[in-house]
Amino acid sequence: MFDRIFADPLDPARPLQKQIQERIVEAILAGLIVPHEPLPATRVLSRLLDVSRNTVTLVYERMAQDGYLVPVDRRGYFVDEAFLRQQTIPKGRTAPPVEAIATARHADLTGKMRQRPSSQPSITKPKDWHRHPYPFVYGQVAADPTSVSRWRDCIRQASRNEHLKSWMSDLVDADDPELVEQIQRRILPRRGFRARPEEILVTNGAQSALYLLARLFCGFGITVGVEDPGYADARNIFALAGAEIRPIPVDGNGLKVDERLAGCSLVHVTPSHQAPTNVTMTMQRRLALLEAAERHDILIIEDDYEHEVNHVGPRQHALKGYDRCERVIHVGSLSKPVFPGLRLGFLVAPPEVVVELRALRRLVYRHPSALDQRAMAIFLADGHYDAHIRRQQETFAVRWAAMLREIERRLPDCRPVMTTGGSAIWLKLPPGVRPEHVQAEALRRGVVVEVGDVHFAAPTPERNYLRLGFGAIATEAIAPGLARLADAIAAAAETQTSMAPSARTAAAQDAAALLSHERQPARPLP
Repeated sequence: MFDRIFADPLDPARPLQKQIQERIVEAILAGLIVPHEPLPATRVLSRLLDVSRNTVTLVYERMAQDGYLVPVDRRGYFVDEAFLRQQTIPKGRTAPPVEAIATARHADLTGKMRQRPSSQPSITKPKDWHRHPYPFVYGQVAADPTSVSRWRDCIRQASRNEHLKSWMSDLVDADDPELVEQIQRRILPRRGFRARPEEILVTNGAQSALYLLARLFCGFGITVGVEDPGYADARNIFALAGAEIRPIPVDGNGLKVDERLAGCSLVHVTPSHQAPTNVTMTMQRRLALLEAAERHDILIIEDDYEHEVNHVGPRQHALKGYDRCERVIHVGSLSKPVFPGLRLGFLVAPPEVVVELRALRRLVYRHPSALDQRAMAIFLADGHYDAHIRRQQETFAVRWAAMLREIERRLPDCRPVMTTGGSAIWLKLPPGVRPEHVQAEALRRGVVVEVGDVHFAAPTPERNYLRLGFGAIATEAIAPGLARLADAIAAAAETQTSMAPSARTAAAQDAAALLSHERQPARPLP
């Protein structure tokens, strides 16, 4: 078997360890190496490859650290069976004097603005959330030391001479072909579909993909159906592009497929883990949505921002995997599960759509960082991305269970939405408790939470929700953090009961001020 895996000679111009690891990882993912048979001894493989025994030893040790291999005393290295079970492979001029500036007639810049994006309701959280001891913030992750180290290695590899041509020059409107290939081979098959290179566009995160799609497909007279509650930034993007927003309710099975879809040109959905409730759209709803899209001539934008994070049962295939009429444009993130600040995403669409999006992207920012693209291609090819997702899923599953257990114990009057995955809990507060008051009381206790109001588009009498992310908080901090949140909810309820209506309005303004740092950051209670 290893004669076949290494039939092609190693390239002496590339790092030997990297090439050996790439081929072994590829063979494991392809099912060519069975778990009950040991890999060749380091002495045997080094002789076969004509490399030092130490080189092979370092490769085996590194793959064991990443979870691909398991060392067994006196028997050697074996493929980790637990790993196999988790795979689902199918510039300046001199400034004028101060006095001249003071007496000059300033332009009315705000009057000239055609749009005011800052006036849209949007998701807010303290910029210094990481300073608080209990950050239940969504969309952030704690650093994984192993992945950080591997990413540094990939950046160093991408900086070597053999990769210079891939990122030193302006790609204009092109993407790194190696990253596109890795998306084809590693990302899309586990989501249940495949795509050709001309159907893939790399973007600055999934949100950039939504912006490009809105610019291409939205305008006056276009109606976009959005989930309600749903992703506020997507709703804002479509609205800024001139579209009419039509809220469509969400229940425990995902987006409701009914007569409200008629007349929509587009519909934006998050079927894997609905934003913000985290419910997974059922198969019945998925098929009904595809049928409605065909019947009403609707284009579906599938925002699959968090496909990999599932805690109960197998992951469902993406909606795109069931699309027979090319009505689904699939949007994904490469960086959100690993390093949210990296900002790398992609979309999959018919070639004629990608041609126009590529031209539009060129006008906006040309292309994402070519160095980051090549480093991510290496990160994927070496198996580091899969290893990270596996470690993260194990950690998130523990935290998810801890969140539900401690909510039941410490917040019996609150109701979490039950889901099969995701990195947050959608929590309904007791009747009459204002979430912004809870948020302010929680922040005073060192607890950062997100108010759910902003996710609703249509007027509704019940907006008493919080979203509690658990990607950035340590597992051992969940129980004490929720205990302090319980105190905050009790304090908010007691304060609201004793307040006059005018005082409640002032308290809401006070909560907003606290969140925007007009006060000193909260300190943990003794």
